[in-house]
Amino acid sequence: MAARRTATEQLTAPKLQLSPAAIQRGIERLGQRIDELRTFDVATVPRGDSPELTALSAAIKDTIERCFGENSSAFRRFEDAASLSWYPMVMSLDYDTPAHEYRAGVTRRIERSIALLQEAQRALNEDLADAQHEVTALPVPTIPKATSLSQRVFIVHGHDGEARELVAGFLRKLGFDPVILHEQANRGGTVIEKIEVNRDVGFAVVLLTPDDEGRSVKEAELKPRARQNVLLELGYFICHLGRDKVCALKRGNVDIPSDFAGVVWENMDDGGGWRLALARELKAAGHEVDLNLAF
Repeated sequence: MAARRTATEQLTAPKLQLSPAAIQRGIERLGQRIDELRTFDVATVPRGDSPELTALSAAIKDTIERCFGENSSAFRRFEDAASLSWYPMVMSLDYDTPAHEYRAGVTRRIERSIALLQEAQRALNEDLADAQHEVTALPVPTIPKATSLSQRVFIVHGHDGEARELVAGFLRKLGFDPVILHEQANRGGTVIEKIEVNRDVGFAVVLLTPDDEGRSVKEAELKPRARQNVLLELGYFICHLGRDKVCALKRGNVDIPSDFAGVVWENMDDGGGWRLALARELKAAGHEVDLNLAF
């Protein structure tokens, strides 16, 4: 539980720093409380108080707190607006205070409350003018021009050379520059170093083809799987580019790892429907693509 503030901290509580929109809402809420006070029926308080009057007092106090902050100097200046009940200064056992005196006392409290709330509105209107002036005085930030996405597309593949060349040819048709790892210079580096050198791409296409077979120790039958390097590079580009910039094309019957169940993948069918699917994924990733070229 948070410690209670000391009396000194309460007396020095700062005024809330509100946005222009929040200040405007505060002015409107104060206006609502003023309207409620003006329409309040004092005939309902023959003895200076009533549940309705108590509820209105609470609403006024809450509005002032929202506008100025609890225990701020502005709050203390206007908090008496929430004091609406009235009782005689001296209660005498041999004098029965007439109902009209109670109503007159409550009427005076309401008039005083309205005046305080109007003054609170005036203070907020000044705050609103100051806040709007500060906003207009701020320098307009220079918005940098959006950088165009790289047209280079990395193709992750296994042993299916036909699938690799089909995808590469289609990407060239769309105006992209396919990056195939074995076509890049080795520069004496390892495979992962070659990937890092050539990772400045805007998209990656991963070919999941049935090049290997494997099974869990709990299973009896072998299942067709993509090569392990393909799955490694799939994870790499998901991390590097984000899932929305990676499209996996599955050719034939391939066991998909459960960890990649959320990755977008399309069937690389013989009918060529994968071309439109890949073009759409490229377009969704922010690239300019002429879908007519996908047919």
